[in-house]
Amino acid sequence: MPIGKVKWYDTEKGFGFVSNPGDEDVFVGKQVLPEGVEELIAGQRIEFDFAAGRRGPQALRVKVLDTPRRRPVHRHKPEELGSMVQDLMTVLESQIQPGLAAGRYPDRQMGRQVAEILRAVAKELDS
Repeated sequence: MPIGKVKWYDTEKGFGFVSNPGDEDVFVGKQVLPEGVEELIAGQRIEFDFAAGRRGPQALRVKVLDTPRRRPVHRHKPEELGSMVQDLMTVLESQIQPGLAAGRYPDRQMGRQVAEILRAVAKELDS
């Protein structure tokens, strides 16, 4: 089984590519990742079996050899994040909290918008 380094992997799309020493890069889909592994990180070493596919070599099995430390990736400057949190608090206090206090959930559209903002803020704080 060859050993290669992950060139890139997009968790949202569920695929990426790994270098294959002396040959072309190999496609790695999320379905071949070992149980419990949700993503691969650029530079991570993996061992893999592969076969020729319609669009080039594709990994069949993957074994993670090391887990490199992730560098934090912040998409927003602290000032921007502070502004987002302040706006989020305003929306929660003025539009969500009064309805909940009255025994009503927010309508579907408002709930989705607030949930999306909450996820974005949480992802930024977690990175």
